[in-house]
Amino acid sequence: QVQLVESGGGLVQAGGSLRLSCAASGRTVNSYVMGWFRQAPGKERAFVARISWGGGSTSYADSVKGRFTISRDNAKNTVYLQMNSLKPEDTAVYYCAAKFPGNEYKFWGQGTQVTVSS
Repeated sequence: QVQLVESGGGLVQAGGSLRLSCAASGRTVNSYVMGWFRQAPGKERAFVARISWGGGSTSYADSVKGRFTISRDNAKNTVYLQMNSLKPEDTAVYYCAAKFPGNEYKFWGQGTQVTVSS
C-alpha cells in the first residue's frame, strides 16, 4: 500500500505562488506515475499534471500550462507542484495520486485546499 499526504495549500492572492508537496510512505513510489488533480466546488475532479517515474516526461492540463510545474524527488519519495501566476479559477482541493504506467490511478491523498482571492 502507498499512503500519500499533500501539504502546502493555503490562501493566496491572484498572481501569487504556492508549492504543493505530496509525501509518499508505505513503499517507494519510484516506479509509479504521479499525478495532481483538483476539484473545485460543484465540479468534478480534473487532471492537472502528471510526471513519469523517472521525471523525464510530464504533461499538463491546458489551463495550467506555462504556470504550473510538476517535479519529483525520488530520494525523498516526494512529488511537487509549483504553481505560479495563480488565478481565482485555480481555487480547488488539490489531490496527489499514484499509479503504475498504463493503469488507473490507484492511490490518492486526502487533498489540500488552495484558495486564490481576486
